[in-house]
Amino acid sequence: MTDLKLDPIDLRILAEIQRDGRITKLALADRVGLSPTPCWVRLRRLEQAGIVTGYHARLALRQVTPFAMVMVEVTLGAHRQSDFDRFERAVRDEPHIVSCWSVGGGLDYILRVVARDVDAYQRIIDRLLESEVGIDRYFTYIVTRTVKDEPAMPLDALMGGGA
Repeated sequence: MTDLKLDPIDLRILAEIQRDGRITKLALADRVGLSPTPCWVRLRRLEQAGIVTGYHARLALRQVTPFAMVMVEVTLGAHRQSDFDRFERAVRDEPHIVSCWSVGGGLDYILRVVARDVDAYQRIIDRLLESEVGIDRYFTYIVTRTVKDEPAMPLDALMGGGA
């Protein structure tokens, strides 16, 4: 967590750029109730502090190409730091693994994998298993329908403004 103290205007700026990363500086300033220069200064400060880490386009991937979305639970065979490091390096090097979360509980990681189809997904897993990155067990869940995939974080709720 950063030492930067965020005030309500900073939080409004963050909420607005989450909703629309292409918002103009003028429109952003208007929406948060500042003049353009102080708004721009605040946004630059949020970027420099590492709070705003990038701006991205969301793609309707099914309109571009068919694909399979797969969630994978992974448990490693050993739990030394070097085992975690080896596995995480392999994950970072695999472009089809688009998300990876280290989790507590009965497993070690949850992965989100995007592949052309289920067969291509299995080849990715086979490659990981053959490369001996420490996978003991894995469980595969094919995503059949996306119900909700919201990229914006619920700042109000997280900062105490909601449930």
